[in-house]
Amino acid sequence: MAQGLLGIEALSREEIQAILDRAKYFQPREGQSFRKYDLLRDRMVVNLFFETSTRTRTSFEIAAKRLGADSVSITASASSVSKGESLVDTLNTLAAMRPNAIIMRHAASGAPHFLQRYLEIPIINAGDGTHEHPTQALLDARTILDRGAKLEGLRVAIIGDIAHSRVARSNVYLLSKFGANIVLCGPASLLPEALKNIASGVTLTTNMDEAIRDADVIMMLRVQLERQHEPGFSASEYFQFYGLQLEHLKLARPDAIVMHPGPINRGREISSEAADSQRSVILNQVENGISVRMAVLERVMSGKKTDGATAY
Repeated sequence: MAQGLLGIEALSREEIQAILDRAKYFQPREGQSFRKYDLLRDRMVVNLFFETSTRTRTSFEIAAKRLGADSVSITASASSVSKGESLVDTLNTLAAMRPNAIIMRHAASGAPHFLQRYLEIPIINAGDGTHEHPTQALLDARTILDRGAKLEGLRVAIIGDIAHSRVARSNVYLLSKFGANIVLCGPASLLPEALKNIASGVTLTTNMDEAIRDADVIMMLRVQLERQHEPGFSASEYFQFYGLQLEHLKLARPDAIVMHPGPINRGREISSEAADSQRSVILNQVENGISVRMAVLERVMSGKKTDGATAY
């Protein structure tokens, strides 16, 4: 069976490190733009997104082109699923066109894992329900490492809608493999106790000040209203208790960084002052999305590990 990237949970620390190291190679040098390669020339990747996306879909498209591959993007509304075709039939139809990989985002947790059982073509999970978002965790780790910090021993506060966050889950899997100490924080209704047991080094708190105190990394999360079935907090109520403001940063370590996977809802989960501060690496995360997804595409589509490459 073809090997795609379905999640972080099943990857070893060594496999993760190899992707992060390769992503470092693909990063543009200071003052330069991204280089183009022909590593995946004559290869084809299909982006199949059943949920809206700006950052993930676009960076996968750019990453494929930077590696010399062709890329086709399909949304749910433009696919035959909107006409009643089953997801399996849609994927089998796409597979019959012989792409080299399918990048897939779907609202159902486990959808890529289910489909990979039926397909020889590798699937890259671009987010499945509330389960995982592996490339987001990889680019987050690359961003932290770029600031000169080792993942081992870091105190990472992940704050917000933990219950519905595939970003939080993938980051917990990744960071725990490297020995980080993770604090999950949010309202009690959005902070499942079960998450404490998915990896070592994880603690839970509903107190934002407690989570941020002495943190090396503050990772804010979007409130996923589209996944909530009951009325939640108003924007102002949520921001009062769980919105990141500049004064919170005084509780963290002096060199602490602020992260957010986007899209940002200013005034709900983060203030403009915090989002745009010198501590913020949010745009660095976006940029690293390209180099990390280049590393993932190369690994999945080339079928071999590459130590060097020629740019043009």
